[in-house]
Amino acid sequence: MPAEQTLFDHADETPTTAAPRFLIVEADGGSRGNPGHAGYGALVRDPESGAILVEKAAYIGKASNNVAEYSGLVAGLELANELDPTCRILVKMDSKLVVEQMEGRWKIKHADMQALARKARGVLDPRRVKYQWIPREINKDADRLSNEAMDAGMAGTPWVPRSLSPASAGPAAEAAESGPEPVRAPSGRLHHVELWVSDLQAATASLGWLLLQLGFTARETWADGASYVGADGLYLVIEAGPDVTGELHERRRPGLNHLAFRAGSPAEADLLARRATSHGWTPMFADAYPHAGGPQSYAAYLENAAGFEVELVADWDGPAQST
Repeated sequence: MPAEQTLFDHADETPTTAAPRFLIVEADGGSRGNPGHAGYGALVRDPESGAILVEKAAYIGKASNNVAEYSGLVAGLELANELDPTCRILVKMDSKLVVEQMEGRWKIKHADMQALARKARGVLDPRRVKYQWIPREINKDADRLSNEAMDAGMAGTPWVPRSLSPASAGPAAEAAESGPEPVRAPSGRLHHVELWVSDLQAATASLGWLLLQLGFTARETWADGASYVGADGLYLVIEAGPDVTGELHERRRPGLNHLAFRAGSPAEADLLARRATSHGWTPMFADAYPHAGGPQSYAAYLENAAGFEVELVADWDGPAQST
């Protein structure tokens, strides 16, 4: 049979249409002060391997948490659309507000968020996008990016993306890699602290107040707890409930003795320590203040009625000068 006839025979066959590519977008945003210094993070993940295909973060100046969350959503949709303009997308976010509003179940009242929601719907056909709420601890990669953006913005430096490597891929991709196993870069940073208390109201009135003065932002509240996020992404949870046993915390028993926070200059640490006495805190080691920790340290030690101790450490460059 002539070659030309063979070509025509194949050309007459009905072509098979490939299914659209499926991608996962994860996004997050944060504001330190709400409104305050704000940034977002977004990434696109391959659903099969779990590998991060591309990621982005940006500082957006002073804005609210919700505006930052929406900005992350827009960036994530744009990243996915750039990878494949025909793809279908599942957006995963820990913002219940954004997920419910984009699914059309909740109204959008704020003008800035209305504009960002219109922009998100304009990136690609909304019928190709589905939304899923996920807990914050599962959204850790997007959360990391948003905190990197805020850190960079507050330092006045541009955000620099990391080099995506097999270490960012999921188990399937890692199993396919040959050669020596990559060495995990050391991190060592504390992720979060969870404190169980017997009286949530009293704990938020003393410890919660102190965290806000130190620059933490109130993140979430629920029936038995509250969480506060700090400048480097570290967050602290205060939680009560039926599983808490005993009465007061005893810092001298094995376990947590105290929490120490950077409190700025010596003058700022002094002022905060004085103000704390009106919010449930009692000074400790007053006879040795401010060098109870030694001649090289300038710090205030405080204890609340529940037995929790905090140390407010000042930025100080040496021992007190003799006069």
